[in-house]
Amino acid sequence: MLVCSLVLLVAVVAVRVSSRSGLPSLLLYLGIGIALGQDGFFDVTFNNAELTQVIGYAALVVILAEGGLGTKWKEIRPALPAAVVLSLVGVGISVGVTAAGAHYLVGLEWRQALIIGAVVSSTDAAAVFSVLRKVPLPSRVTGVLEAESGFNDAPVVILVVAFSTVGEVDSWYVLIGEIALELAIGAVMGIAVGWLGSYGLRHVALPASGLYPIAVMAIAVSAYAAGAMLHGSGFLAVYLAAMILGNAKLPHWPATRGFADGLGWLAQIGMFVLLGLLVTPHDLLDDFWPAVVVGLVLTAVARPLEVFISLLPFKLPWQEKALMSWAGLRGAVPIILATIPMVSGIEGSTRVFNIVFVLVVVYTLIQGPTLPWLAKALHLGDNPSEAADLGIESAPLERLRGHLLSVAIPEASKMHGVEISELRMPAGAAVTLVVRDDESFVPSPSTVLRRGDELLVVTTDPVRDAAEARLRAVAEGGKLAGWLGTPGGHPAGHEATGPQLGGALKTVKKIGRGDETKKRESAKRVAAKQEAAKNGTGGPAAARPGAAKHEGPPRDARARH
Repeated sequence: MLVCSLVLLVAVVAVRVSSRSGLPSLLLYLGIGIALGQDGFFDVTFNNAELTQVIGYAALVVILAEGGLGTKWKEIRPALPAAVVLSLVGVGISVGVTAAGAHYLVGLEWRQALIIGAVVSSTDAAAVFSVLRKVPLPSRVTGVLEAESGFNDAPVVILVVAFSTVGEVDSWYVLIGEIALELAIGAVMGIAVGWLGSYGLRHVALPASGLYPIAVMAIAVSAYAAGAMLHGSGFLAVYLAAMILGNAKLPHWPATRGFADGLGWLAQIGMFVLLGLLVTPHDLLDDFWPAVVVGLVLTAVARPLEVFISLLPFKLPWQEKALMSWAGLRGAVPIILATIPMVSGIEGSTRVFNIVFVLVVVYTLIQGPTLPWLAKALHLGDNPSEAADLGIESAPLERLRGHLLSVAIPEASKMHGVEISELRMPAGAAVTLVVRDDESFVPSPSTVLRRGDELLVVTTDPVRDAAEARLRAVAEGGKLAGWLGTPGGHPAGHEATGPQLGGALKTVKKIGRGDETKKRESAKRVAAKQEAAKNGTGGPAAARPGAAKHEGPPRDARARH
């Protein structure tokens, strides 16, 4: 019990040290495991590779789920084609070049060389972004790196299992077919489970908010199970399902995100401590220089070729390709995958594990601290952080058919200086409370919003999405959002659509019956009047649909600007 408490205490300190030093935390956790194991302070003997592999797979599922939940679709979407090519074609290039170096320079047999080439071809998002978290990069670079680390685990696992099978290795075209089939099954199951899970969570109010984080993680793990049961890629399934859930605007999202982040840290700590226990430090000395040579081939030759050849069709700047070449950090996945040949009883598998272990540690120490410097040297770290992503948490009110939106205004948001009335929220939504400097008050229409404010917005169910879209539009474009073409804006006088037009149609139906075309034209006029009344701009011009299209912003907005 004392040892467990000591490990947890040291692990917490390790998290703090890694966050301040910029070093990937995996090194500190591995150090804890080594200190506990053979040749360490406690001399704990642990050599169960099979148990390590099972626990490592479980931890990897949690880590991939946490990574998928934190992936923003708007950032990853433009980078998706490049990331997919890098995860498939790039992995093949990396495996071939690294295996050739391990065979001809280190003298490993071809099977062992191919296993090492496949094992170290997988990058680790946790290692990369733990170093780059303080260096703002173009979204295209972060999107490619993040998507690559989520996608390339699946083909790498398939290759390692194939090379670690006792007997003859399948032909290359058979391997390609197996990879394509398993990836297709995993992708279908991940998308299906993620979509069904997000749909259910958005339409069913759970009895307690604390159940939402558990439900989200359970859905992600179910995607892995479904993919694996159908002989598909469970790792790709869990990543895609988590990514869909992470972009689905689920209720109580900040709490869910924090819960997943905590589980991810716990999985990494437990996994790396266990891997540190498994290794025997005095056996690493004999394989130190072979690991350095293989790592040099991987870092200086295989990875740059992988990046520049795979991304050739996308015409990215050479600076971005150079950073991606150096940012291919190896972390948890290679060490876990190195246990597969050990469990299969492949000859020389212990040496393969030792080489991979040393390679990951040495080159993480070299690449990790130099990544921020390289990003700044290539002028990729000078962009200001993308600030204005509004933090919005939704709590469903099932019986009242409404939603409570908790909105946090970040430092660089253009919502700073905007009056409540200038938000121009859709009918059915209202700002009911403002929290500022630890004090809360009910705002008036002239209340000016400030950085750091937290707003409580009440919306009816039909306008929940429109209200959130409007808030995000103002956060990005300021009070003139809509006039300047910002998505989500709907200035007074423009044709009303969606929930606003629906509400106007209900009003028209109460007025009387008539021709359907006349009803719709009347609906547009009513909607325009409602919007004009909210903005304080009345008169015939505001009441005519489309009349304000060529007249510019309201008079008071022009005066202020």
